[in-house]
Amino acid sequence: MKKKITIYCASSKNIEKKYLYEAYRLGRLAAENGFEIIYGGGNIGMMGELANGAIKHGGKVTGVIPEFLMDLELGHKGIDKLIVVKDLHARQRFMIENADCIIALPGACGTFTELLESITWKKLGRIICPIIIVNLNNYFDDLLNMLTKAIDEGFMREEHFKLWTVVDSIDDAVVKLYGNENFVHFDIV
Repeated sequence: MKKKITIYCASSKNIEKKYLYEAYRLGRLAAENGFEIIYGGGNIGMMGELANGAIKHGGKVTGVIPEFLMDLELGHKGIDKLIVVKDLHARQRFMIENADCIIALPGACGTFTELLESITWKKLGRIICPIIIVNLNNYFDDLLNMLTKAIDEGFMREEHFKLWTVVDSIDDAVVKLYGNENFVHFDIV
């Protein structure tokens, strides 16, 4: 059985190309290393590139999208399965409950909400899967500083640092998933 990775990331088209490139790379690496992707179902921004990278390289991709976003025609039509749910809450629940691992790439409020909800579920014992924050270009530094402050000021316990793992690159995230450095990797030329 393929391991399922839930991946949170941006749907914005207004971001630097380096983020789109890295999302595509993660999709390709996941596909080439036998992982199934579960993501927000979008066809634009990092979401679209993540799915495209996996699809082009034989990966299995499941998207989960709320009805109102399908009404805006933002659902990716080329993925294996596009599940349309009632709202963002149903999307988040499905994505968390079906994950063997959760990865957060850069994004905005939706990504932050998804990531923090996943950390909360893990803190409360509702899930046990790894949560990997890919801190590309130090994108998550301020959020990580806020989490550190929450621990430093007693809102969370020191052992809660173990709820998530921070890596600086897509390759490091796949190493964490695969368990060693014997995974297929590449650079787009």
